[in-house]
Amino acid sequence: MAPATLTRARRRWTVPSIAFALILSACGTNASAIHKTAATDTGTGPGTSGVATTQTPPPPPPPPTSPLSGLPVDPAMMARPVLVVKIDNVAEAHPQYGINQADVVYEELVENSSTRLMALFQSTDAGPIGPVRSARPTDVLLFTPLSRPLFAWSGANTWVRDMIGNANIVDVGNTPAVDQYYRDGSRVAPHNLFIQGYLSMLASHQEDAGAPPPLFAYRTATDPLGANARPLGSVNIVYGSYGGNAPVDYVWDGVGGWMRSQNGVPHVDSDGVQVAPPNVIIQFVDYVPNGGIPDGQLLGQGTAWVLTAGQIVEGTWVKSAPETPTQFLDATGAPIRLTPGRTWVSLAPPGSATITG
Repeated sequence: MAPATLTRARRRWTVPSIAFALILSACGTNASAIHKTAATDTGTGPGTSGVATTQTPPPPPPPPTSPLSGLPVDPAMMARPVLVVKIDNVAEAHPQYGINQADVVYEELVENSSTRLMALFQSTDAGPIGPVRSARPTDVLLFTPLSRPLFAWSGANTWVRDMIGNANIVDVGNTPAVDQYYRDGSRVAPHNLFIQGYLSMLASHQEDAGAPPPLFAYRTATDPLGANARPLGSVNIVYGSYGGNAPVDYVWDGVGGWMRSQNGVPHVDSDGVQVAPPNVIIQFVDYVPNGGIPDGQLLGQGTAWVLTAGQIVEGTWVKSAPETPTQFLDATGAPIRLTPGRTWVSLAPPGSATITG
């Protein structure tokens, strides 16, 4: 009887023992899972330092940059329109006001081998600006890509006035915006007409002007300059086929700018500061007579020299339509990237520029 009784007893305890073992196993699994989860969430599990871990937040986005200079600007300034000002550039017009505050300055050939400037203001509150002079047909293809800018000018021939009148601009010339212009009695006319400044013009005549697109590609300090970039010391430009009475020199200052001279003397502004932009683009363009006025042919493509960071990149300019900005491409077809900062663009006739240093 003892063996039989022992067998039954074993059977009685076998089922509860299995059930209890299963319960313990389940509890142990859940506890282990909870322990692993806690270790993952708090960093207090086995193999951790006991200090809660946190994820590093992503870096903040870079600040917005000016569409005309590539420099960081207040986001509120991104929507400001461009004020385009035609500025006299003969000897009697010097010193000029505002030229060192302009984001971009174009230099174009006019009559008698003289040149005239078209200055673009958007990121600075320059004022006064001038002397203001008359428009030329070359201007239209320069300001058309700027998304309806304000255009300040002093007049033009009848057929050029018609071109300006049909252009997609806000006309703030001397007639429609006479409240913003004044004459400097210490100067001789017509080299004495000035506008009060960017902010004043914007407040009075902004209307439906638009914000400009980027005109150039810019680089960081580590970006390459472009294919076949090489050091450059200086360059000379002689405008016009009439003997050229407005020669221009740009000399690298070894720091960050191209010092400009005109007619053999430093080109300084009204504060006595020499023009020395970080970037100079020599865009070789043909000029054809148009009503007796040189008219720059800015559609199509041609040769361009880009001077930046003490080097020259020889490439190509391309403009496919009036409303598109001009592209500047290196020998591989990649955009030539400028140093963030001001840019002067010389619309020079082919063969007019010489590397001198």
